[in-house]
Amino acid sequence: MEVHQVTTKSGNKVVATFWKHPFARFTLLYSHGNAADLGQMVDLFIELRAHLRVNIMSYDYSGYGASTGKPSESNTYHDIEAVYNCLRSEYEIQQEEMILYGQSVGSGPTLYLASRLKRLRGVVLHSAILSGIRVLYPVKMTFWFDIYKNLDRIRHVACPVLVIHGTKDEVVNMSHGKRLWELSKDKYDPLWVKGGGHCNLETYPEYIKHLRKFINAMEKLALKNPPTKELDDEPRNNETKHNCCLSFKKK
Repeated sequence: MEVHQVTTKSGNKVVATFWKHPFARFTLLYSHGNAADLGQMVDLFIELRAHLRVNIMSYDYSGYGASTGKPSESNTYHDIEAVYNCLRSEYEIQQEEMILYGQSVGSGPTLYLASRLKRLRGVVLHSAILSGIRVLYPVKMTFWFDIYKNLDRIRHVACPVLVIHGTKDEVVNMSHGKRLWELSKDKYDPLWVKGGGHCNLETYPEYIKHLRKFINAMEKLALKNPPTKELDDEPRNNETKHNCCLSFKKK
């Protein structure tokens, strides 16, 4: 495991960890849920790396774990952008070699970045939300003060989208996952985990099985459409291109 400290355009220092698999074809950029941090995710990352044969890059949002700053919607967007740029600069990983994974609130920064990357290999939405307000109230319209407006951003994601949701999710109703899947341009077979809640889907055997199936499908797709030479369409404007990715610890 390699540990990085990246500087966001907000000036925050965000801690990220990179778990390398020697035979990985893809890298998961994993955005965890609101009630988690990197320390709690270690066992899952070890399992995902082994069973899926992927690299994993994850990070703690500003104000979480050892990351500085305060939690906010805009900071999570700056956080994932900085971590993405670290993957590009430190590991030379291209869009076509990357799968964005968002769990619960992590679906917000995931879809923010995915909507801006047109050659991304895939997206996984795990217990994802339609928007912040819709978790509390089943409103029909989008309010200007709402946060994480995934309902709007999913329409701009060009790559295959896998949706995973529990049928007994006690925090984010399954209707969120179903609607996001319906709105996806490139739908992959969803996984509705029978009896699954909000924080226990990883304990069901079909979780890893379906993820492995998705990764295999993306590998076949990559053979048909191999990575192309990078064009200058990255989210690297004047605000983000000077981000620092410092590797300060290896285990």
